[in-house]
Amino acid sequence: MLIGRVLGELVATQKHPSHENLKILLVQPLNLDGSERGDALVAVDSVQAGLGDKVLLATDGYAAFSSAGLPPSPIDMAVIGIIDRVDLVSE
Repeated sequence: MLIGRVLGELVATQKHPSHENLKILLVQPLNLDGSERGDALVAVDSVQAGLGDKVLLATDGYAAFSSAGLPPSPIDMAVIGIIDRVDLVSE
């Protein structure tokens, strides 16, 4: 799983039939301190996340499509939660 921030929506006029009526988001992965981690990714939205939301991403194909409530589908990433806050404990 990854933490990320929603950068925007992706619109595709032609896509796999299992993706019909799904919102697809562009998400920037983040480190725990909120700094950017790598390149932006594409993910299916299963929680109605919005622009700027900090989100939890499932990055395994089975976890992604089952978390989104879909039958087996060609999906490898899904937004499965909206993060309210991250608490880090230092020892």
